Amino acid sequence: MPIIPRPEPNSVAAVIAEAQALLGDRLSVNETVREQHARGEDSTPPTLPDAVAFPETTEEVSGLLALCHHHRVPVTPFGAGTSLEGHVNPVRGGISLDLSRMTRILEVNAEDMDCLIEPGVTRHQLNEHLRDQGLFFPVDPGSHCTIGGMCATRASGTNAVRYGTIRENVLGLEVVLADGRVINTGSRARKAANGYDLTHLFIGSEGTLGVITKIRLRLHGIPEAMSAAVCQFPDLKSAVEAVIATMQAGIPVARIELLDTDMMEACIRYSKLEGYRAAPTLFLEFHGSHAAVKEQAEAVEAIAADYGAEGFAWATDAEARNRLWKARHDAYWAGLALKPGWRALTTDVCVPISRLAEALVGAKEEAQALGHVTCIVGHVGDGNFHQMVLYDPNDPEGLERAWDMDRRIVARGLALGGTCSGEHGVGLGKREFLEQEHGPEALALMRGIKHSFDPRGILNPGKMFRN
Repeated sequence: MPIIPRPEPNSVAAVIAEAQALLGDRLSVNETVREQHARGEDSTPPTLPDAVAFPETTEEVSGLLALCHHHRVPVTPFGAGTSLEGHVNPVRGGISLDLSRMTRILEVNAEDMDCLIEPGVTRHQLNEHLRDQGLFFPVDPGSHCTIGGMCATRASGTNAVRYGTIRENVLGLEVVLADGRVINTGSRARKAANGYDLTHLFIGSEGTLGVITKIRLRLHGIPEAMSAAVCQFPDLKSAVEAVIATMQAGIPVARIELLDTDMMEACIRYSKLEGYRAAPTLFLEFHGSHAAVKEQAEAVEAIAADYGAEGFAWATDAEARNRLWKARHDAYWAGLALKPGWRALTTDVCVPISRLAEALVGAKEEAQALGHVTCIVGHVGDGNFHQMVLYDPNDPEGLERAWDMDRRIVARGLALGGTCSGEHGVGLGKREFLEQEHGPEALALMRGIKHSFDPRGILNPGKMFRN
């Protein structure tokens, strides 16, 4: 697949003129707006789009894509800009397609526990809307991202160990293809056995195959009872082994998150977590009936004690639980606060649960040996962890040293039967690992799929594949 060059200026000018006729002042060429759409939360260099479009309907998205397809102008979908792998960087210029104004909740079918939403809806907005109906949407990546962006990157998060990733919670999609055609995939039925599974082909496609404009989600009942717990361990290996034993025992934990000593120290400072010490720590949450929650927590407490855990503290009231999980969700910012002015490269390795101790402890020890400042936080119930590699942006070699550490962490994960990305996706940051993980034949097939959906290469070019 050839590298897609930047479009000719006259092509971009034609698209901008016609798009302004379609959208009016919702097509912006303002430099500040363009700068806001030049990157996400990643470490890759920003790239200005030529213009930013703010569509509000499927018809407007369809019209824009047909226009860009005709003029061969690139289109880069944009949600909340929280991407960590450069998905939203418009590396070939063109149009940044900001879907954040498509925020309607179109249907809620309480009896069937599903809903239909637009891609700009966030998890927080949806759950606020659902709260009075006894339902909730469980996929929680820990940031204020849009659900459309979550679908595009195959997001996961803290609840995945019990409720699955976004992939398991999407029933169907409305997608606008590169040339403006609109298709619908899936249905409201809970299972189907006909045709290719197009729904899950678009999940995780990162805007390279089409633009998602409607999402039908599976919902879940709000549990009768919830309980959070925190326990601390003498060392990282003991904490990880307690996680492995918990999962192998089949205890239906809703969330099980690991913070290493450095990350816990950062969270204690940043989130004012009084009563805890800087040590490897598990944050857990249990869902179910009151009796089931109590039984689950007691079973995990017994396992944790076998691995030297101390201070197994329960929190059943909502305020205490929310305080703990807010600290967990703020871990990225807490880690950055350890080194004011520094930035972070966040890794995303997932391995089989039985190999988690080797992957996680080995990555931490190697980083320390190389002189890196790192913090680890992980959705360890499904073998996924993130190692923040802090670096000084004023050091000419700082970012490259961080990327070298990322490559070492990924290499270790792949050698243990894992994957280079458990939930962040590929974007720009993980492209070099795709062939290593999947092999040249599988990569060639992926390229072929991309070409069949987007023969002119206008959809998020430069992502997934190196060229």
